Amino acid sequence: MISIYSVTHFLIDFACAFLMFSAIRQSTEWYTCILIYNFCAFAMQMPIGIVADKISRNNLVAGLGATMVAAGFGIMWLPWAVGGGLASASPAVAAVIGLGNGMFHIGGGIDILNVSERKSAALGIFVSPGAFGVYFGTMLGRAGTSMVIPILFALIIFAPLIFLMSRIRGDHEGTKPPQNAPFSPQVPPRLFAAVICLFAVVCLRSYVGLAIDFPWKSIGYWGLALVCASAFGKTIGGFLFDKFGGVKTAVTTLGAASALFLLPQMPLAGVSSILLFNMTMPITLWLVAKCIPGAKGFSFGLLTFALFLGFLPVYLDTAAPPFWAYAILSAVSLALLMFAINRFNGPSQKESNL
Repeated sequence: MISIYSVTHFLIDFACAFLMFSAIRQSTEWYTCILIYNFCAFAMQMPIGIVADKISRNNLVAGLGATMVAAGFGIMWLPWAVGGGLASASPAVAAVIGLGNGMFHIGGGIDILNVSERKSAALGIFVSPGAFGVYFGTMLGRAGTSMVIPILFALIIFAPLIFLMSRIRGDHEGTKPPQNAPFSPQVPPRLFAAVICLFAVVCLRSYVGLAIDFPWKSIGYWGLALVCASAFGKTIGGFLFDKFGGVKTAVTTLGAASALFLLPQMPLAGVSSILLFNMTMPITLWLVAKCIPGAKGFSFGLLTFALFLGFLPVYLDTAAPPFWAYAILSAVSLALLMFAINRFNGPSQKESNL
């Protein structure tokens, strides 16, 4: 299940990025389409998550999301086929593929959370391929490479696999796959502040990841190295979290990242800072899901809404801060995360592995 969802995650993000930069970028409404896509793909995951929590058909939600992304390609070229031009469908396509992307993330995310229980490595494995999908989809889309048929062929293969996920797992394991808990978005009062802090951590991580602009990233393969650092950081962070717990992982990774952000002229230091800075992603996602166990889809969507808020300052083209500010933001993230962990590790949380 994790393998299918992870591969499809790469494919979904690749397809969306490719379509955005190969066709929609030509539209005069490109700037608006970026906002529409990101709003639908990230902010809309909260309401989608609530619906998914209630119906407890996670593979259905994920499969419909993959189908919507495939449908976006047809919607893009339909006006052209009848003489309307490619650009006329751009806002609608941005909304459709954005919603499809969000639905896939929610469906897959809940399924992963349902089986991961006290482990977070699976979360890192599931989320990390997206960075590669966005990178290569953007690169090939800008280059004008013809990828429509291979993308649609891959989606046609993986979408049915996701639709059949519950039956395949049930036949293989001899049991029904884990179901969603009865829907309850209530947060225990003592953990409410922890959820707010985790939300803020994700906002900061989103902003830093989008705003930071190393002077050497366009030289050689350093740009790809940054993408690898972002992706593998999430995966490695999940395994470190399971092995050493949240406190040690957070202090080591965010503390070291804060120091390395002060060396922006050194490519190796910059790549290492991004690698370390992204390692706390599985911790935040796992913790919020544990704080709101009756609404895993809502908790997943809550953090993707934080990603959207972190995107807005960059979208509005606010001035990028100096590099020492990123070191401060990393330290602030550490303080917020430690507060959340300490709240979670209270006397009523006997099963915590943090």
